[in-house]
Amino acid sequence: MQAQKEAPEDMQCKDKFLLQAAVVSPGTTTKDITPEMFSKESGNRVEESKLRVAYVPPPRPPSPVREGSEEGSSPRASVSDNGTVNQTSEYNTLLRAHIEPKENTTEVKTLISKLTDEKNSVIQQNNKLQQELELLRRGSSKNGGGIPFLYVVIVGLLGILLGYLLKRT
Repeated sequence: MQAQKEAPEDMQCKDKFLLQAAVVSPGTTTKDITPEMFSKESGNRVEESKLRVAYVPPPRPPSPVREGSEEGSSPRASVSDNGTVNQTSEYNTLLRAHIEPKENTTEVKTLISKLTDEKNSVIQQNNKLQQELELLRRGSSKNGGGIPFLYVVIVGLLGILLGYLLKRT
């Protein structure tokens, strides 16, 4: 396995890790563990669990000076000009809730649904912008197609007129 050099644009990944747990006798050391212990075919009891990979941006250090606009604003994720998602307190709360389970599952569900809605709206906006860019590219390629037909007709008529005049003389 190799680490990715860049995170995917949409921060989505389909990679999974397979965790296997096998029951061993007491007193077993790490040297005694072999690949055969994790084989179900040999009759061993092996429990498997799949872990999905989730990309999490590194936390941003808090500003030492709290600005006035930050005090009254609602905590929600925002997208910067270069397309990266800025981490917010709502995201940090969700991350803490995921790492340290709490009794408040409704709060966590609410945060998850809010973040999912925001992610979907950002993806929709991105798709609309990509479609608009594609339309602009198509329009510019149609209009830049050489010499207009009217100019060709005018030059042709001038050529015929000039040929007629030169032949008469």
